[in-house]
Amino acid sequence: QVQLVESGGGLVQAGGSLRLSCAASGSIFSIDTMGWYRQAPGKQRELVAASTSGGSTNYADSVKGRFTISRDNAKNTVYLQMNSLKPEDTAVYYCNAILRKLSSRNSWSYWGQGTQVTVSS
Repeated sequence: QVQLVESGGGLVQAGGSLRLSCAASGSIFSIDTMGWYRQAPGKQRELVAASTSGGSTNYADSVKGRFTISRDNAKNTVYLQMNSLKPEDTAVYYCNAILRKLSSRNSWSYWGQGTQVTVSS
């Protein structure tokens, strides 16, 4: 089994900061991409930021310059540092990992349970 456990969400005022963490555990052989998505009420889930095992990163235009994704490959953990938060960043944030299990030849996508981020104006 593979689990992604997120932490770090909460309530913050506009202009503030939060740091999300997501740790992957279980029978993992390798992890390719780890990333963060978010879903606001009434909206589709969207990519916020992603990081590949090769070190490439990708950000949504709306968070560029404010959010930073990083990884600790030794701990199978990905972080999202969120600065200068805005009310429109309010959403449930989901961790995603594309990884290969020990028992599999293929890579699959796994999701965390989500963590709420609320930014008050």
